[in-house]
Amino acid sequence: MQKENTIVPGSNTPGGLVGNYTWHLSLRVDRPVEGCTLRPHTYMYSKKIDERLGEQNDANNKLPPHSKRSLRPPPAHEFVYRWFRGPRVEVCSYEGCRRRTSFNPIDWSNYALSGGSDTYKNKMNSVLYNTAAGKDGLVITSNIMCTLQCVSTQSSLYRSIFCNARCFVEAWRTQHRTLRIASGQPGNSLVNGANSGAHKRISSNASSWCASNADDVSVGSVGSSGTPVNTTYPSFVGENNDNDRKSPIVSSLLPTSPLPGSNTEFANVMSRSNVQGYSAINPYAASGDYDAEADDIGWVEISRNPFYVPTELDIGRKLSLEASAVSVIDGEVLMQRAVKTDLVLAHAPAPKKRNYITVKGSNSSGGGARFRIATYNALAEIYATQQQYPYCDFWALSWEYRFHSIIRELLDASADVICLQEVQADHYESYIYSALSDAGYEGVYKQKTRASMGLAGKVDGCALFWRRSKFHLVESYSIEMNELAQRYVLQTLGLNPRSEDAMACLNRLCKDNVAQLVVLELVFPSLPTRANREPINQVCIANTHLYSHKDYPDVKLWQTWQLLQELETFVASRGSLPLMICGDFNSTPDTAVYDMLSRREVHPSHRDVNMQNDDVNLFPAHLLPISHSFNLGSVYVTVTGEEPQHTNYTAVFKGVLDYMWYSATNLRPQSVASVPEEEDIIQYGEAMPSTQYSSDHVLMVSDMQILIRPP
Repeated sequence: MQKENTIVPGSNTPGGLVGNYTWHLSLRVDRPVEGCTLRPHTYMYSKKIDERLGEQNDANNKLPPHSKRSLRPPPAHEFVYRWFRGPRVEVCSYEGCRRRTSFNPIDWSNYALSGGSDTYKNKMNSVLYNTAAGKDGLVITSNIMCTLQCVSTQSSLYRSIFCNARCFVEAWRTQHRTLRIASGQPGNSLVNGANSGAHKRISSNASSWCASNADDVSVGSVGSSGTPVNTTYPSFVGENNDNDRKSPIVSSLLPTSPLPGSNTEFANVMSRSNVQGYSAINPYAASGDYDAEADDIGWVEISRNPFYVPTELDIGRKLSLEASAVSVIDGEVLMQRAVKTDLVLAHAPAPKKRNYITVKGSNSSGGGARFRIATYNALAEIYATQQQYPYCDFWALSWEYRFHSIIRELLDASADVICLQEVQADHYESYIYSALSDAGYEGVYKQKTRASMGLAGKVDGCALFWRRSKFHLVESYSIEMNELAQRYVLQTLGLNPRSEDAMACLNRLCKDNVAQLVVLELVFPSLPTRANREPINQVCIANTHLYSHKDYPDVKLWQTWQLLQELETFVASRGSLPLMICGDFNSTPDTAVYDMLSRREVHPSHRDVNMQNDDVNLFPAHLLPISHSFNLGSVYVTVTGEEPQHTNYTAVFKGVLDYMWYSATNLRPQSVASVPEEEDIIQYGEAMPSTQYSSDHVLMVSDMQILIRPP
């Protein structure tokens, strides 16, 4: 006797059978910004139903949104996408709001929506803010953008939309009573003052655009994925088949266009569309979210690639993404989902112009070749998290947004040599190198020696670039601090590698930091003259990023000392080359690291020398005092008389961590770029990073000149 299958009304499994699995489709899209590539974070997964739970597995139990039951786990699948552009909508009914016409990211940050620098300064007036004393600064949480609707149908604010509470309050002051035709329709005409006052009522269709529903905006999902594989520079075809602006694209394993319609079901689904360009399954196709009378084209399909670069045509509109999970075996459409994005913002603002402070007499004749050098901690993506920087908008922390700002800032500085720290390994080739190579630079990269954080390439390192028209590479080396630690413990300290003392010392010293060392030669060398018989045409550049933990000043001092010893041997064997040491030293001017660099040695009684952490003494008495032979000067101190007020500016720390050091015997600074004042920084956010400043560090720039050899 054959057992009958249980039939469950309303079940979405074939034939109404009870499913043993639940399928779930996660889809998320970041905030769209002009020129910044959008890549869907799409992930499909299943959960096996535990049959031991009995009635709790009733097929009639309500499933979460975008889920369904099935008799089997999902087969191998791939995703196909369709992108849509929506109509223009009014975003705020208060006529005094600049966001009615401006889509500058600065105006749309939570910081700006909550009142900007004036509100922030008022809140900070009562707070004692002293990072040097170890006190945390107050973190201001901005209001989220919301829609406010007046409940009174007789108010001129009825069904009006406001981008934030401040605009609502301003509009409330000028509201007036209106009479409406009593037909019960929300969009009835006003009898008095239809569109007068400091605000305007927007149409019901536009209002529904801002209404909240399950997929109205992009929502993050656990387990979503957008793993890059390789880099291309595709062209995106717009409405008129024009090539949209290009951006470095990390393509995925997903297809760039829908699969051929070999499967009847799939072909039918992708072909069904209405006049606005939506397929029949798109929930926004018939939701009234477009207004054909207010927009000539309404909703239109704009791309079927797995990625999309918003253009000028998209600014001020919302986008919608439709994703379909398709079986690679037979082309069956397994699941589908659609999400809307936030309004598309204009491209990231241009970098702020920096004034240059010049040394007196720098324009006088004499001396050798001149070059400009810059150093910048670019803030790797793996560290740019909301937990670390809660005051910065999530979309402004995204690598796509920050990458464009960082590159424009670097190109605006027009340096001949660029030293970068916190360059993520998977971003070096696909983003940084590609962009700077196109701008005329060549470079080398060295990642930290630790393992990546999760996926391959999720580890940062140092990158050093030079302008091809100015220099060519003569020598290039990398320095691994872990390797120097092994040599120091075994040879200098003479410890048994298997002893507890050696292991404790190595555990404290091995922090995976690295340094770069290059020798660059001028493409057009200076020729001998009567005043300069032996011109110097080469320069040695060192780039490093020391350990960041505040409780390890002795390790940072040791790393600095070892780097200087390596440089001494290297430079001396090549005829005392001009030397510059740039980077993030993670040390303030009151530390032993600064003393070591500026004074040639550290006093044996310095607190950083005499630390006894982990029962390890890194500097035994017979090695003291530690010193070096270079005559180094700080570029900013030489030009301005002091270090900047800050090179790192966050909510919990404000101070100097980055430096540019030079050999005073054969180099001299000509000028430096001014560092943004605190007033400039808090104009765009509580601290850095922000919509204007894409790193928590400041780009430092200097013009240098090679000195003539003494006769």
